[in-house]
Amino acid sequence: MIHVKNWFRTYALFMLMAVLVLLFIEWLVHTKVIPAFIIPAPSSVIVMIITHWKALLFEHLRATMLEFLVGFTISLVFGISVAIAMFYSKVIEKVLYPAVLISQMIPIIALSPIFVLWFGYTIWSKVAVTFLISFFPIVVGTYDGLKSSESEYSELLRSMGATRRQTLLKLHIPMALPSFFSGLKLAIVFALVGATIGEWLGASEGLGYYSRRMSGNLNAEGVFSAISILTVLGILLFTLVSSIEKRVLHWKNEA
Repeated sequence: MIHVKNWFRTYALFMLMAVLVLLFIEWLVHTKVIPAFIIPAPSSVIVMIITHWKALLFEHLRATMLEFLVGFTISLVFGISVAIAMFYSKVIEKVLYPAVLISQMIPIIALSPIFVLWFGYTIWSKVAVTFLISFFPIVVGTYDGLKSSESEYSELLRSMGATRRQTLLKLHIPMALPSFFSGLKLAIVFALVGATIGEWLGASEGLGYYSRRMSGNLNAEGVFSAISILTVLGILLFTLVSSIEKRVLHWKNEA
């Protein structure tokens, strides 16, 4: 109950503002100040979601979530591994760190057709986009967190006979967790965006494909219904990671 009250106090003003903005948009559309084909009334979007909830949730959302989960899991495992490898090896750092930076300088839109050429219109073209866009914040967050650990503590543990593995588990990883979670919160949202971009450029199902199809049909309600579901999903994923962060780093919050 206390957590609910704290949550409400934190986000009450935002929720009030959001409701007022939605009511204002509703009024603008109904008074024809803004045409409905440009920005639909929020009530029309809700009706669209309710009317097509089976296709939206059980077909398109399911496809997007599968692409997201596979791509994000691969980026999480690979990103942490690369960060640890760069932390322990200067040679690997000099080889991989510039490559990691360069991978983010290439526009994803330019690479997506290449992934479609390589993998076709299968799930793996969307997974590749998801991986590429969410890989960077995980690597940088984990690597910067590992480097932030105090060298004095490391030398102290080694003088006490600690192995490299023990030093990693007892010192470097705990010290890296705040930075890691900061990158993770960005990566989990980017991963959802990556899956949607991949569907926009080549797919037969998914919320990105659905919004592109509705856009081609000039169906603004359909476009905004997919956007609304993706927005809610992104907020839930971000909140999930934040909740895990608070539980794992309870010592930091209590300090």
